[in-house]
Amino acid sequence: MAYETILYEVDGPVLTITLNRPDKLNAYTAVMGAELADAFQRADQDDDVRVVLVTGAGRAFCAGADISGGAGAFDAKAEGSVAFAAPGKPRQTGGGFVEAIFNCRKPSIAALNGAAVGVGATMTLPMDIRIAAAGARVGFIFARRGLVPEAGSAWFLPRLVGLPQALRWCLTGSLIPAEEGKAAGLVSEVVEPEALLARARELALEIAENTAPVSIALARQMLWRFAGAPDPWELLKVDGPLSMQLGAGPDVREGVSAFLEKRPPRFPGRVSSDMPPAYPWWDEPAATS
Repeated sequence: MAYETILYEVDGPVLTITLNRPDKLNAYTAVMGAELADAFQRADQDDDVRVVLVTGAGRAFCAGADISGGAGAFDAKAEGSVAFAAPGKPRQTGGGFVEAIFNCRKPSIAALNGAAVGVGATMTLPMDIRIAAAGARVGFIFARRGLVPEAGSAWFLPRLVGLPQALRWCLTGSLIPAEEGKAAGLVSEVVEPEALLARARELALEIAENTAPVSIALARQMLWRFAGAPDPWELLKVDGPLSMQLGAGPDVREGVSAFLEKRPPRFPGRVSSDMPPAYPWWDEPAATS
């Protein structure tokens, strides 16, 4: 797939996806959504990619949906709509880029180099780590446009910052300074703008150079999928078998050997071919009586 609105650049184990409409402050279009989904699906299948880093070109991360088409910008039947369907194609019934990011077996880091508003904010929520440049602002501004929080954000946001904070941000629709986002846990750190990409890459390399790909793929799914569970009992049914299956495999042997020999690990496991039999546990058919 040739990309029109994003850049896809692999450097070592890190894929950098850059939202690339700087003259429009990287405003979201349906094409961008389809390209993001394709990029994450592509990264999921590429064993050479260990971490996905997402940022924006120019002075914004993503200033929200492109509403240059006027008042009908969110009307799926209107010409020039950005209502999350690619031009000439029916609206997708699946989760689109949200599903692609969430299900990706590679961890993702959002580097917010500037404003992240509306869908520019919600697209980062399924990502695993968010860091922001000083001066960046985030806004869940949907109610100010007559909309509701989209892209699954009413599920993701309370899990990241808690229900009271999510309610305040969504009900006021105000712009949130990066430091407020950090205090609430939305972003993990705030750095000077000129240091943002270097710091994001440093985090990506820390993951890529020290962890097992299969372990990372499983850990992020366990954390996301069980974060809202009322008790640990269903999780225990999953982490026990996974621990046993991994414990008998080559990644654990390599991890222990590397630790004892005081050397960097060289994990042989690949997500394309070595996911354990217990994965994906959520696809198991329901028991019938």
